Amino acid sequence: MANASSARSADGPVAVTASPELAALKQRQQAAWSSGNYAIVGMTLQIVGEELCEALDLRAGTKVLDVAAGNGMATLAAARRWCDVTSTDYVPALLERGQARAAADGLTIDFREADAENLPFADASFDVVLSTFGVMFTPNQMQAASELLRVCKPGGKIGLANWTPDGFIGQVFKTLGKYLPPPAGAKSPALWGTRARLDEMFGSAGAITAATRMFNFRYRSPEHFLEVFRTFYGPVLKAFAALDQTNQENLRSDLHALIVRMNAAKDGTMVVASEYLEVIITKR
Repeated sequence: MANASSARSADGPVAVTASPELAALKQRQQAAWSSGNYAIVGMTLQIVGEELCEALDLRAGTKVLDVAAGNGMATLAAARRWCDVTSTDYVPALLERGQARAAADGLTIDFREADAENLPFADASFDVVLSTFGVMFTPNQMQAASELLRVCKPGGKIGLANWTPDGFIGQVFKTLGKYLPPPAGAKSPALWGTRARLDEMFGSAGAITAATRMFNFRYRSPEHFLEVFRTFYGPVLKAFAALDQTNQENLRSDLHALIVRMNAAKDGTMVVASEYLEVIITKR
């Protein structure tokens, strides 16, 4: 990674100091996730948080941290299991949506604004650390992994749900990359959905189990999916906004073709299975 220094932490992973390029990328990403309204998409993913909490076999009273929590899919799932939950994100508006959901369900949750690469918690503060389609988007991947491990107790667990490179969302991001190539030195978020990258980031500090899962995106039609993602999903919204009219039309055509190719529905609606990796890391 260009212009970055690294050092091996006591917990095992290599923590990488952010380069100016990665710092600038983080600012752009934060602006992207703050645009639109990710909660509109996040609410459809709730089953992933529930399944991850089941895979972790969460017990009542467990102290849980949800990192890059968005509007709280895993946060709420853990709280429904009577865990002591702290929910964090660096987009205040998403935390507010999570708070509203918690209030509607009568759940007590501590919501805190926090950067996944610099968590404001002491070492070994939590029994379980979660992230569903969240921490995988951090620019400084090794630093984020180091932080997850740092705040997790020895013998504790880190539970992740990460889109894979070859799954539907991985293909969406590859399509966006054709029109807006990522900055030099940036690693693909979808690497978090590969066992090889997980071994690099966590293998020396914990035992890793990973299972391939599927999430079905269910929308009224391919056009409906594109409308929702172009309006509310920050990275797609920003990608379209950065392109001229011709390239916007070409991008929309490419995304539509991808959906049609993967769509299992034959009744005009959209049912597209998107592969993700469900990961459990037990910290040594």
